[in-house]
Amino acid sequence: MNTRIKNILVTGGAGFIGSHLVDALLAAGHRVTVLDNFSSGSRENLQKHADLMVIKADIAQPLPASIIKTKWELIYNLASPASPKYYGAYPEETLLVGSLGVKNVLALVKGKTRFVHTSTSEVYGDPLEHPQKESYWGNVNSYGPRSCYDEAKRFAEALIYTVRRKRNLNTGIVRIFNTYGPRMDQTDGRVVANFITQALKGAPLTIYGDGTQTRSFCYVDDMVRALVAMGTSDAEGPINLGNPGEFTMNALAELVKKTVKEVRVTYKPLPAEDPSQRKPDITRAQKTLRWKPTISLKVGLEKTALWYKNQTVRVTHRITK
Repeated sequence: MNTRIKNILVTGGAGFIGSHLVDALLAAGHRVTVLDNFSSGSRENLQKHADLMVIKADIAQPLPASIIKTKWELIYNLASPASPKYYGAYPEETLLVGSLGVKNVLALVKGKTRFVHTSTSEVYGDPLEHPQKESYWGNVNSYGPRSCYDEAKRFAEALIYTVRRKRNLNTGIVRIFNTYGPRMDQTDGRVVANFITQALKGAPLTIYGDGTQTRSFCYVDDMVRALVAMGTSDAEGPINLGNPGEFTMNALAELVKKTVKEVRVTYKPLPAEDPSQRKPDITRAQKTLRWKPTISLKVGLEKTALWYKNQTVRVTHRITK
């Protein structure tokens, strides 16, 4: 984005990935408005900046008049719980943000507005294809503990497909795979946050299942580069965004032990419908966006652990002052 954009809207911009995206857009000289209900995001994730406006609102509810009246040049939709902790606690709200919420935000897309929606690798469910290409239709249970998130994202993709063709809109969809880094809530419930937090406390690393299930982990800075590239393109997608490096949970635990602290490992039963494999095919992202991740898992874990340590020090200092 070489030309300054005056009106960028980022829904869910106070969240983990959203706030890093906002930082990148501001650093590039753009003017950004964040819309967030702060159910899982935090105002502390957002810097004070002359070109940043923050509005508290829920996209599944009628949007503020100021948002409706503004002529947006670029809209990123990241509004949705993303971890089992949050969508498990707010299943109905998760379904509504992926349906009514996306409908409300799509109503803001007019003329040449570019709209980028962040979908998820969860649309593939427990995949029978490995690695997962965008052409794979998925193996998803529509009636189960994870369905509120999986089906909300699948519905959103279908709605965007339909409205794009009906109104000739400039829309793009990305499917985000496991992403980690600073600002991920330490109680988020996802494996990288769990492992680093446990290791810093000297507690055992908790592996669910036998540890042979796999994930691919993308550092947040790499993910943001891809999102920025998607915003400047006219690509429709869907496009997988993630790091194709594949690690078992056992291998991840060993790397955390070497990177953060040597602790033991304990095993607990695997949660219902937890996918056994997850690895993106990023051929489309490489060709269309000229993007690929560059930060290794070891380096990313070191950066994330350092941020968690600094957070602990900051909170302790505030309490003992």
